Formats: sequence, C-alpha cells, structure tokens
Amino acid sequence: MDDDTPTEIGPATTELNAAIEAVLMAATEPVEVGDLAQLLEIPITRVESLCAALAGDYERDGRGFVLARVAGGYRFQTHPEQAPYVERFVLEGQSARLSGPALETLAIVAYKQPVSRAQLSAIRGVNVDATLRTLVQRGYVEEIGHEPTLGSPALFGTSRMFLEKLGVDSLADLPPLADFMPDAHIVEVLERGLHVREPEANEVLADELTPDELPAGEVPAGEVPADESAPAPTAAEIRATVAVEKVAVEPVAVEPVASDLAAGVEAPE
Repeated sequence: MDDDTPTEIGPATTELNAAIEAVLMAATEPVEVGDLAQLLEIPITRVESLCAALAGDYERDGRGFVLARVAGGYRFQTHPEQAPYVERFVLEGQSARLSGPALETLAIVAYKQPVSRAQLSAIRGVNVDATLRTLVQRGYVEEIGHEPTLGSPALFGTSRMFLEKLGVDSLADLPPLADFMPDAHIVEVLERGLHVREPEANEVLADELTPDELPAGEVPAGEVPADESAPAPTAAEIRATVAVEKVAVEPVAVEPVASDLAAGVEAPE
C-alpha cells in the first residue's frame, strides 16, 4: 500500500510531513515529541520515524538547514557547514556577549549542578553574585531548588535555553571533562615543578643553635667550613687583617653643624 494513501489509522505521510514542517517553522523553541504526537494524533514512535526521514531527506538534498533534536524536542536550525555565513549575518556588529568570568561560572553550573551560590564562589575564588545574576537574567541559569541546610540556600542549574543555545538534546551530550584534562605525565611534571622542598630538621636546628651548641664537625648555616689542610696564619698576617678591618669600619667624621645653624639666625637687636 502506498504511504501517501490515507488509511484508517491516520493522515498520509505527505500530510504529516507537511504538518510537522509547518509546526516547527512556526515554533520559537524546540517542540517536544509528545506535543507533536498529540497534535498530529499519531503515536510517538511514528513521529520519531517521520522526523528521522525528514532529516535524512534534507541532508541528501544538501539543504542549508537541518532538522535537529534539541532539548528534548525537534527544531529547524542552520546547517553546521553554513556557520561562517550565519555568523557573519547574526554576530556582525553585536557586542552583547558573555564575559570570560560569566562563561567560567556557566561552565561550573553546567557540570556541577545543582550548585549553590556559596559553592560557586568557593570554586572560583571570587564573589559570583553579579555574574550569577547576569546568567539568570539571560535565561541560561535558573533556580531549581533549595539546599536542605541552615538557611535553605538556593540551588542553581542550567535552563532549557542553555541546551538550545548549545544545540544539544540533554546534559549527557556535553563533552566530558576528561577531554580537557592534561595527560597524567603532564600533571606529574606540573606537580613536581610546583613542589617546594621542606627543610631538613638538622637545617632548622642549625639556624637556631649557637656555634658552641652545634655538634662536632658542623658549622652555622651560611658559613663555609674551614679548610683543615690550610696552614695556620702567622701573627703578622693576623695583625694586617685586623688593621684592614678596622679601617673598613672606621666611622666617617661628621662636621659639626650647630655653629653653622647659629650663624644663620640673626641675633635679636
């Protein structure tokens, strides 16, 4: 039996395809499969097969749009290969983009939700109140509950608009964090480079002990051990060394300035 021939179980395939295209074209957000099935009065499985067939037809025809399943429903969206032209048309001249801190906060919410405001601040190390407020106003983040602790702080998660903007059907389609982590040997090198050697116990004690309290054979920290093989200095060498050190530390004479100051003050008449 021809699929385009009306039957007792419902409208023909051609009519159903046209209805699906018309509804998705008029919709401003993805239309859920259940809503399409209720609207067309056909089973959900039939809707799935019809949408899959339409998507295949568009791909074979090389259309500039695709029928994609996004956020639990179906919608028309531009073909990925036409992204340069769409970007030039849509984004040129626009400056209302999310800042770096906002994108970081949004990423944390996406992968750690539900998450509270305090947890976000602790992870980022800064106050996120203003950033979180911006994400809520943009519609990417929404309040999804409250934490069962003192004060019942609000818990936040990503919204359906977030899935729409990313073009994914669910959070399970987000790229895994493991793809962005460095290899194990790189992490090991980084940890080794950041490691600070702790001083040995004897080094700490050597800084605190006087020369008389040091064990035999050890010298205070910062001093160079004497060369036992070197000959002892003579009396003349010792006197010459003392004379040189005395000259080096001899204080510089300072001319008295009291008389000069007094001379600059006029005596009273």
